[in-house]
Amino acid sequence: MSRYTDANCKLCRREGQKLFLKGERCYSSKCAIERRNYAPGQHGQARKKQSDYGNQLREKQKAKRFYGMQETQFRNLFEKAAKRQGKTGENLLILLETRLDNVVFRLGFAASRKEARQLVTHGHFTVNGKKADIPSMEVKAGDVIAVKEKSQKSPKFKEIKEMSITVPAWMSVDVDKLEGKVVAMPRREEIDTPIAEHLIVELYSK
Repeated sequence: MSRYTDANCKLCRREGQKLFLKGERCYSSKCAIERRNYAPGQHGQARKKQSDYGNQLREKQKAKRFYGMQETQFRNLFEKAAKRQGKTGENLLILLETRLDNVVFRLGFAASRKEARQLVTHGHFTVNGKKADIPSMEVKAGDVIAVKEKSQKSPKFKEIKEMSITVPAWMSVDVDKLEGKVVAMPRREEIDTPIAEHLIVELYSK
């Protein structure tokens, strides 16, 4: 499967806002948005009038980049959301939030979604006591996500034990045990990712 290999900071500059793709760097003065708050490329500083289609496309691209997904993955997830009861846009955001890599990031076990995806792929986590190494795995209410006992000895996770972590209302975390739980499925008002999901629905509905 293809993957993005260019500079992550270009993605933030293209969307005109922080996508928090590089962990702590995004909160520092080194952040690309802080230094060059305009789109990359020769014509990045030119004023452009955006069409309705352009706005819809940008919103989809932004969502894909926030969650680190390729087009085929994202489209398949949208189709899955459309088949569920309720609003398609809200279903899509809930499916994005309940991906295992995002849950690991939200629990504070990784500095970014990209790092979370890597840690999951390398087999550092379990879900309900069973090995889980697929970043796109969908977690459910009641699922317990934990760092494997062997992995807890690494400096990365020892450092996390000394941190104070705040998680969304639909989760709980025990930092000492390096364990988190999905208390309930997230509601739309509990998802703080700045995405106008109705624009994505409009785009795919054309």
